[in-house]
Amino acid sequence: MAAAASSAISSPFLGQKDAGGVSPFFAHPSSSIKISHKKLSTKIVSVMTPQQSERKPSATGSVKTAMTMTEKIFSRASEKSQLSPGENVWINVDVLMTHDVCGPGSIGIFKKEFGDDAKVWDREKVVIIPDHYIFTADERANRNVDILRDFCHEQGIKYFYDIKDLSNFKANPDYKGVCHVALAQEGHCRPGEVLLGTDSHTCTAGAFGQFATGIGNTDAGFVLGTGKALLKVPPTLRFVLDGEMPDYLLAKDLILQIIGEISVSGATYKAMEFVGTTVESLTMEERMTLCNMVVEAGGKNGIVPADATTYKYLEDKTSVPYESVYSDDQARFLAEYRIDVSKLEPLVAKPHSPDNRATARECKDVKIDRVYIGSCTGGKTEDFLAAAKVFLASGEKVKVPTFLVPATQKVWMDIYSLPVPGAGGKTCSQIFEAAGCDTPTSPSCGACLGGPKDTYARINEPQVCVSTTNRNFPGRMGHKDGQIYLASPYTAAASALTGFVTDPRDFMH
Repeated sequence: MAAAASSAISSPFLGQKDAGGVSPFFAHPSSSIKISHKKLSTKIVSVMTPQQSERKPSATGSVKTAMTMTEKIFSRASEKSQLSPGENVWINVDVLMTHDVCGPGSIGIFKKEFGDDAKVWDREKVVIIPDHYIFTADERANRNVDILRDFCHEQGIKYFYDIKDLSNFKANPDYKGVCHVALAQEGHCRPGEVLLGTDSHTCTAGAFGQFATGIGNTDAGFVLGTGKALLKVPPTLRFVLDGEMPDYLLAKDLILQIIGEISVSGATYKAMEFVGTTVESLTMEERMTLCNMVVEAGGKNGIVPADATTYKYLEDKTSVPYESVYSDDQARFLAEYRIDVSKLEPLVAKPHSPDNRATARECKDVKIDRVYIGSCTGGKTEDFLAAAKVFLASGEKVKVPTFLVPATQKVWMDIYSLPVPGAGGKTCSQIFEAAGCDTPTSPSCGACLGGPKDTYARINEPQVCVSTTNRNFPGRMGHKDGQIYLASPYTAAASALTGFVTDPRDFMH
């Protein structure tokens, strides 16, 4: 490719830019990063260990150091005026979320450590969302939801999104669905705040300009009792995404590109800050997709600066006051990556790792057995609109079973009510039906993480699946010999139409 798609620059102050640290991304997209500044290779984005620049104070007395967004949020939450990466601090938590998989364990620890009669630190800051193992006959899975219900009634938890009638989700007005999407839709995500959740994809909420990360049951039990958590301030990697977004790409392609570039451990315990003209042009749901998968790179959190798009989304969702923060001009970043989005192609992550990156075209001979569109990553309203766009453009029927799992009740309603742009008033549901897809099912996490054997669309045989979910480890969606290709809704829909991994440009152009 003639033009470089990306560059990586390292410096404590980002003052030194290395012209040798650029590379086209697609000569061999699955190549690993090498920490080197030797001969330029089309396989490498060079990353240099940051050198500590000498700094002399300009005056006597204390000198305030510039901070990143994440550092500023930690500073506010710890009531300290200045923080640096590596410091361990007690932070005040604004929102704690848990669900049916980890909630019972967190509740058990809370009661063990604080007493059977203890009360949570703030009943309006605890959000409990059943969403993982819901539509199943598995008794232990059903018992987990019962435990959540009893605890919420006992504690007077204000935000408990309960479900009782499993035969008809619409009969449960409080039930929402996938926690990470519901948190946003219900107004629990706000700029500048700290949101912790007992789920690794809690980082999704960083799209709102807040610190959001997953924690374990023990930490959650402690937060339930105190409202505090001990956390280490992470250093920040900055990703500058510029260029006009091609109409065949989605945010899923962007984050697969980044993970493929830095690897599944490239951002271990680091904040991943996303800026640039491309990021500014993304909708909130697309920003959520971008932040959702930072944990697949090992990231502690993902974060996008709040702007007019953020505030517009929040207008009718929350009345809680919030304060946005932004990285200082002189903030220190561990490394900076620059990506020219206009040069990118539709991507997949091949089995069995999210960093096993390849272009969709490189995998065109891979025969598939099924397609799955759903999850916190790829089951939002705009994800289904994107899939419908491809089906509409083709006018054909799918060649393999295509499963549709809306993230929440709102998404399900949107599928049946929102007209697809350019479709003459047709809704997603009408287009999906015409294409021969399965009927959109009850909103939940579904088969993203396997679940009980009666989970809808679970992979129970050694099949090949193109999925809009976030992980493709062996056994992730059920059968240990299943093969999962992670992809955008565009690529998933295109693949459903051919029965092979397919570049969506085959139908969109």
